[in-house]
Amino acid sequence: MRDTDPSTSSSSAEHSAAPRVRPVGKGHRWRALGRVVIALAGAGLGISVLGWIWPVQDSRSPDDRPSTASDLAEPPRRPITLLVVGLDSDRLPGSPQTPQATSASPAQDTAAKDNATAAKPAPSPNSDALLLVRVDPEGPLQVLGLPTELAVNLPGQKRPQALGSLYRTGGVALTGDAVRELLKLEPGEPDRYLVLSRAGLRSLVDALGRLEVNPPRKMLYEDKAQGYRIDLQSGLQQLDGAQVEQLLRYRDPSIGELSRRQQQELVVLALIESLAQPARLANLPDLVQKLRSEVDTNLEPSETLSLLAAGLARPGEVRFLSLPLGPAKPTYGGLRQLETKAPLPPWKTKT
Repeated sequence: MRDTDPSTSSSSAEHSAAPRVRPVGKGHRWRALGRVVIALAGAGLGISVLGWIWPVQDSRSPDDRPSTASDLAEPPRRPITLLVVGLDSDRLPGSPQTPQATSASPAQDTAAKDNATAAKPAPSPNSDALLLVRVDPEGPLQVLGLPTELAVNLPGQKRPQALGSLYRTGGVALTGDAVRELLKLEPGEPDRYLVLSRAGLRSLVDALGRLEVNPPRKMLYEDKAQGYRIDLQSGLQQLDGAQVEQLLRYRDPSIGELSRRQQQELVVLALIESLAQPARLANLPDLVQKLRSEVDTNLEPSETLSLLAAGLARPGEVRFLSLPLGPAKPTYGGLRQLETKAPLPPWKTKT
């Protein structure tokens, strides 16, 4: 809202017609002063709490390139939970309709290049992948793959719906609320969120060059309705952004959604190993700024670097966690439930 300048009204008639401002009495002055003091104290408390969690980062010149993870930024002062939402759409909600092009080269597989712009995105996407990441400045990075097929009961609804469909219903806020309730997290958790479209995923991988991944099986699939094709060989190989998307989207009919969670672990490990390389560390501050338009997040760039500093400090100690699920129930439309003895919250802490 812009402030208006009363001095622009110059006639005496206008001044005389203006409503009088009643003077504030002594009691009103003290109450008003008290409100100001309380407001300032509250603001100061909020800033001090944020400063306790997220250290004030030293200003660096553009020539100061990080060579180790600790050079990126000061890590957070307590564990931070980050909800990562991978959409089944080629764009973020509200972004332009035109899909983003990838940096395909003539040497890339033809199917991979075609897939980069195939399948028009849904206007209200679902969550294709859900990860809850716990970044601990004093412990290993922990990554929990959340089952998108998990049954969730929303107030006022007679039938449960899939956890992965909550983004379409209520966005990241509803998804985060459901995750907090399901996992018995602390109030306010997840602390931060990051929403990534398929185009954003391709941009991230292509900005890093390629990822070295070892698909466990040959993956062939074609959806003629969407004009989308998956064609990946097994074995260690370098994958570009479009091929990494294929890996994450492939669903093994024999084990269903579990196969996707296993493939997510492969990609997360490959990303961590790539980002932890000294040559890549040097470019991470620029990469964070470059990809901001590709994601929806409540992370500030400085907070992103702080999490990366902590998460990449022990690249060989990443812990992948899973939730014990009961069998799919026909009464729930094939959705699954958490086992009653599931340890919640699921984090493994020091003993």
